[in-house]
Amino acid sequence: MVNPADFLNASILIVDDQEANVLLLEEILRDAGYACITSTTDPYAACELHRKNLYDLILLDLQMPGMDGFQVMEGLKEIETDGYLPVLVITAQPDHKLRALATGAKDFIGKPFDLIEVQTRIRNMLEVRLLYKKLENSNKVLEQTVLERTAKLRESEARFRRLTELSSDWYWEQDVNGHFTKIFGPVFEMLGIRVDDELGRIQDDQGARWDEIERKELEANLAARRPFLDFVYSRTNPNGSRQYLMVSGEPMFDTSGRYTGYRGIGKDVTETMSPGDELALHH
Repeated sequence: MVNPADFLNASILIVDDQEANVLLLEEILRDAGYACITSTTDPYAACELHRKNLYDLILLDLQMPGMDGFQVMEGLKEIETDGYLPVLVITAQPDHKLRALATGAKDFIGKPFDLIEVQTRIRNMLEVRLLYKKLENSNKVLEQTVLERTAKLRESEARFRRLTELSSDWYWEQDVNGHFTKIFGPVFEMLGIRVDDELGRIQDDQGARWDEIERKELEANLAARRPFLDFVYSRTNPNGSRQYLMVSGEPMFDTSGRYTGYRGIGKDVTETMSPGDELALHH
């Protein structure tokens, strides 16, 4: 709903080459309580006035010398880029009404003026215009809210990523196609993969012997891009030492729920593994 005060404070421009018509319309508007009224008998001034003030309603005479109302509306269209032309045309020619509506006018007032008709059409027109502006403002507020919340989400995401990096030995992110986009620490070494610089292919690292059962389970998790937490796997290094690694991974989504990639963290937990832990891991 539109606040009654908004009606009376709406800005209105009268464009008519006949001074008598201008004075009559001004009187009708003031008697109805409208406070923000501007008028001109120069049709060439109408567009510049609207460009500066963006009136809520323009009462526009169609038959004016030099530049008629149809030409004025064409100029107004260049200002009202959103496609809403707040024009109420004034005409004594019935055949001009359809053309005016087709040109972009929203309604019309016939000559000679009928007091009730003028007041009713002005109020109806203003109600639509003010509701349109209210919706537009609401959309802007909503858009700004989305931008602010997106910024906060990205800030939170950045903090999460930094904390994750600090609390782990390695961190990585992949895009929707599985390509690595962010790497922190020895990701390829710890996941047991290496990049062939000549061919650009990722191949198994042959520098260590992996527990095959654990390795297959890890590869299945990564390949399916499914979430998993604190998965421990092991390998025997070339020097014969046993190394235990723990990794977690999860898919990433944007604010609309669309999948955007995959990320994971890992750390070396060899020093924290007790004999009981090692036994449980192998059974």
